Amino acid sequence: MLIDLGGTDDRRRTQEMLVIDGSYGEGGGQVVRTAVAIAALTGTPIEIERIRAGRDRPGLAAQHCTAVRAVALACGAEMMGCSTGSGTLTFRPGEIGRTEIVLDIGTAGSIPLVLQAWLPVALVQGGRITLTGGTEVQRSPTIDYIIHVLLPVLTGHGAAIDIEVRGRGYYPQGGGEVQVTAEASTIAPLDLSGLPDTRGILSCSQNLPEHVAERQARAAAACLPGYEATIERREGRSTGTSVTVWNRAKGACALGRRGLPAEQVGRMAAEELRAALNTPGETDIHLADQLLVYLALSGGRYSAPAASSHALTACHLLERFGLSVRIEKGTPAVFSA
Repeated sequence: MLIDLGGTDDRRRTQEMLVIDGSYGEGGGQVVRTAVAIAALTGTPIEIERIRAGRDRPGLAAQHCTAVRAVALACGAEMMGCSTGSGTLTFRPGEIGRTEIVLDIGTAGSIPLVLQAWLPVALVQGGRITLTGGTEVQRSPTIDYIIHVLLPVLTGHGAAIDIEVRGRGYYPQGGGEVQVTAEASTIAPLDLSGLPDTRGILSCSQNLPEHVAERQARAAAACLPGYEATIERREGRSTGTSVTVWNRAKGACALGRRGLPAEQVGRMAAEELRAALNTPGETDIHLADQLLVYLALSGGRYSAPAASSHALTACHLLERFGLSVRIEKGTPAVFSA
């Protein structure tokens, strides 16, 4: 990371507490994940108030608590309020170090979203995390999206990251397991113009007949001519299916559910990707959000179809820590730092 974290012990101890409104903007778990990651990276003690105040179930959920603990273990943080249902969190980061972390979300909470908080911190000194929970759940990218869309962008700019999917976890049982190893890395300024032309379809199922994943793959491939489809079938604690599709820095995913034909799952993912490819911008709207922390720290530029509410919330948070991202709103929207 192009940010000096050396010699900050005194500043970390004496820096004034930054108070953050957890209900600001998008007002979800993204506020918590982004805030604790940037707090760790900048050595800023924070207090987050009114966490998810506008949601049906306000306060921290198990997934958010796991993300906070992952970052805390990576930087030796002191914290208060990191419990399910808590509406306030105090987080005092220490020194970032290389750590080996094992955490169980305890539910089908999203492993990919926990990784979004931990990974930029882990890339400073390196580390390894093993997470148990959900690999493919609603309102979250699949772990395959992380591997095939986010990861190539980061590794193409200098990050050394390895992701092993040891087991898949679906709602409601979860039980998936993912191990991620990160080496200390310097991320170059983001420039997506030179990304390799990669594309693919991955259709997964667990505890279901072979034909389910095959039908998903065929339907996706029919919508995306020339894309190679890979089928993966496993046995595990939970039952479910997913399809993830990608083309360079744009991707999409869809999850199966009882009563939803396998063909429709494949078409949903493929049609979402086709729509993304037909809109201006180098990234899809979701990857644009996920890259903002790296952009703020390392600089660079990329474009996306629009500036989403998630992106605007993240940029507001970054500004609170003194990290500025410029947004040129339009079609496409351009993010730069």
